[in-house]
Amino acid sequence: MDYQYERAGTAALLLCSEPLAGWRAATAPARRTQPDWVAEVAALLAGRSADCERVTLVRDNLNPHSPGAFPEAFEPQRARALAERIECCSTPQHGSWLNLAGVELSALSRQRLGRRRSGDLATLQHGIAAGSTDVNQRRRGVDWHMTIDDARSKLKSVYPKIVT
Repeated sequence: MDYQYERAGTAALLLCSEPLAGWRAATAPARRTQPDWVAEVAALLAGRSADCERVTLVRDNLNPHSPGAFPEAFEPQRARALAERIECCSTPQHGSWLNLAGVELSALSRQRLGRRRSGDLATLQHGIAAGSTDVNQRRRGVDWHMTIDDARSKLKSVYPKIVT
């Protein structure tokens, strides 16, 4: 009998992390749309970052991930209040911020999801939630070795020159 691979579907993963604090939250929404991203950011602002006046959000360069999506998801006053609390920074094309997200997603995949495929979205979401809870309890942070001076010398083409 020949084995034939059957694709059961795909899933998008949204990752929020504070690398230095050792905190991570990952979710697998049913779709990858602007309302899904906005709901995650709004939950982050209402939950973990509720006491923060402003949150710096380093985001990837996907078009659904934009503060302009808030008015489409919320009434104008709430959309403006949420958008004003966010300072968005896009990742540089060759920067290391995306590498941090990649490392987090890779660790989640290896430690919680393994090589097996999830048969449905609920199973995937359960595995992701368990992985995030485990990491958050251990507060495993990132040992960041690159200093600002190192970054400016190694990534000259990405960072602007500072004239003193």
